[in-house]
Amino acid sequence: MRMRQFVFVAENLAAVVDDLTNVLGLEVCFRDPGVGKFGLENVLLPVNGNFLEVVAPTQDGTTAGRYLARRGGDGGYMIILQCADALAARERIAGLGVRQVWQHDDDDVIATHFHPADVPGGILSIDTMHPGSNFHREHSYWKWAGPDWTEYVRTDVTQAITGIEIQASNPVSVASQWGKVLDQPVKAGPQGPEVALDNARVRFVPERDDRGLGISAIDVLPQDRGRILAEAEKRGLLVDDQQIRLSGVLVNLV
Repeated sequence: MRMRQFVFVAENLAAVVDDLTNVLGLEVCFRDPGVGKFGLENVLLPVNGNFLEVVAPTQDGTTAGRYLARRGGDGGYMIILQCADALAARERIAGLGVRQVWQHDDDDVIATHFHPADVPGGILSIDTMHPGSNFHREHSYWKWAGPDWTEYVRTDVTQAITGIEIQASNPVSVASQWGKVLDQPVKAGPQGPEVALDNARVRFVPERDDRGLGISAIDVLPQDRGRILAEAEKRGLLVDDQQIRLSGVLVNLV
């Protein structure tokens, strides 16, 4: 499975997008009107062949709005993975008793969002694009990013997303559930148990703050570390020379 898209949830979409574009040197490639049915607005930004997305509620009573309230503000929200056969993955995961909260089946996309109570730490989606195509190709088709996203790829400041961190009071148990759902072994990592994807790792750590269960950090590979740090410092987002904070999420420069 390939990690393809990481999603932030924010109260102020424009402010977070301004930080992402200026600090990480990314460009907006698409705003998806389809998320309006969830009471959201969004923006997608390519990081080479993968994506950062920001969603923000546009009305009361949304799942995203409740998540903002529960975790006390902006944060990590969703992880979208790509595989060769998302339909088979859906059927296998259903056999584990994991519930679905949304699914989309079309000629070119099969996608399933799984219930975060059953896959703790965030909303997990497992998707297939153009069934049978080579999803390992860096710039392979990704419907959610719009028709011309490759024109907006910039790698002069940020090269890749390489990891996602989930904090939990019981990281070993949470890691075990993710391993079962993703059908991948859980291995010991330097900070705690990890599940390896084709292009990234999901690691599970004890709670680092008082925000509770959820996505606490992502890892990115910088191309221009100095620019990232300087812009983060200017905006009050610098933690230290290895770490910044964007939309309530720690970003480790690896």
